[in-house]
Amino acid sequence: MAKVYLVGAGPGDPGLLTIKGLECVRKADVVVYDRLAHPSILTEAKPDAELIYVGKAFSAHTMKQEDINALLVEKAREGKIVTRLKGGDPFVFGRGGEEAETLHEAGIPFEIVPGITSAIAVPAYAGIPVTHRGLCATLGIITGHEDPTKGESHIKWDKIATGIDTLVFLMGVENLPNIVKGLTENGRCPSTPVALIRWGTRSEQETLIGTLENIVELVKEANFKSPAVTVIGEVVNLREKLQWFDNKPLFGKRVLVTRTRDQASALSELLREHGAEPIEFPVIKICPMTEPTPFEAQNYDWLLFTSANAVHMALKQLISSGQDIRALAGPKIGAIGPKTAEALAELGLRVDFTPTEFVAEAVVDQFPENPSGKHILILCALEAREVLPEKLTKRGALVDIAPVYRTEIENSSAHSIREMLLSGEIDIITFTSSSTVTNLITLIGEEAAKSLPASVQIACIGPITAQTAAENGLKPSIVAEDYTVEGLVAAILAAES
Repeated sequence: MAKVYLVGAGPGDPGLLTIKGLECVRKADVVVYDRLAHPSILTEAKPDAELIYVGKAFSAHTMKQEDINALLVEKAREGKIVTRLKGGDPFVFGRGGEEAETLHEAGIPFEIVPGITSAIAVPAYAGIPVTHRGLCATLGIITGHEDPTKGESHIKWDKIATGIDTLVFLMGVENLPNIVKGLTENGRCPSTPVALIRWGTRSEQETLIGTLENIVELVKEANFKSPAVTVIGEVVNLREKLQWFDNKPLFGKRVLVTRTRDQASALSELLREHGAEPIEFPVIKICPMTEPTPFEAQNYDWLLFTSANAVHMALKQLISSGQDIRALAGPKIGAIGPKTAEALAELGLRVDFTPTEFVAEAVVDQFPENPSGKHILILCALEAREVLPEKLTKRGALVDIAPVYRTEIENSSAHSIREMLLSGEIDIITFTSSSTVTNLITLIGEEAAKSLPASVQIACIGPITAQTAAENGLKPSIVAEDYTVEGLVAAILAAES
């Protein structure tokens, strides 16, 4: 059934999108979004969802409000579920009320999904509480767009200048001189602290501190641009004690995450926890085998799983053939690393062997018994390296290979990522396998890969991946000693310390 959801996307950090807002994005046939909606939120939309950008930058609208209203009605009348994704909260200077009125007049059912407003969240990320006992008993949220010199102004400057402790102006950078004039001419002390916070809650967050007396000049000197939230009041002084977000070790770093879509979240969460902004660009897609290789586990002494993907896809293959996990009973089980062992443990399978280094060479060197004469089945990707079967065979093992999945190149967003890389908007590229290296180069092109800015760091999960990167002209500056995503993040942190 056709419906429009007016959803507040929050101030920028995708983690601040509400659960209900996320549900609306995931079920939408059409997502209509503005520039304050974080790009990673859009990756949650259905693969076939129509994504429509409507801009809404101050003084530079891609689409007029009236046209946006008409668009929502048009798409809903096509029988589609439409999610209108708006920065902050739709009803806090978001013109959500106008959109809702239009839908009501057109007879289109709609819901309002509140979002976390930037008026509160952005100061909080800058270490500024908008209220504080002893400093602030009143709070005002005011549009920064209105010119107080106009006779028809709806802002009561003579009332708010001295009648409200903390004033928060949204989108008021361009109008800051008039805001300062309206307050100081109506009695606000020129020494009142002021903070401007640009791109709040995101990795590029910038905070500029001054007073009503000097803030306009400071903004000019710093070439401070919108979008920004302006906070005026004594609470601004608390930033010195309460600053937390921009103190994080990876604050300001944009990190490209090239893992599969299903696996990217674990690495992204770790990076975000340390202040980085992960940009997810999955270059690999895990796919089932077109013609699966059947295997009988009971015919082997050992089953060796080379990745967590191999575990999951092997189980799916068993189920599709009418079997279940009991078909793996009998042989001993080896895992190439702790994440693979963890995936097996989640299925209730005890792992008999995991090497201390998570590469094929270590599996062979540390194998817990003489492999000579042992029947070993390796469950892996179709594109897996040949080192493991070759070395085990040299030691006398009888080795069979069962590819249980294949990888394909994921080609979404390649153009925009190429532009971000070449313009220096990405600080670190992470690679978690050799195929992520080769696939990224395929997607952005060899010329682009060779032309990356010198400031871009290459971070690899281990020596094999680092070798592949180096062979392809990408010199790794960060290589994890522990070949896990936790180890990769630890190596990045060490490099930035």
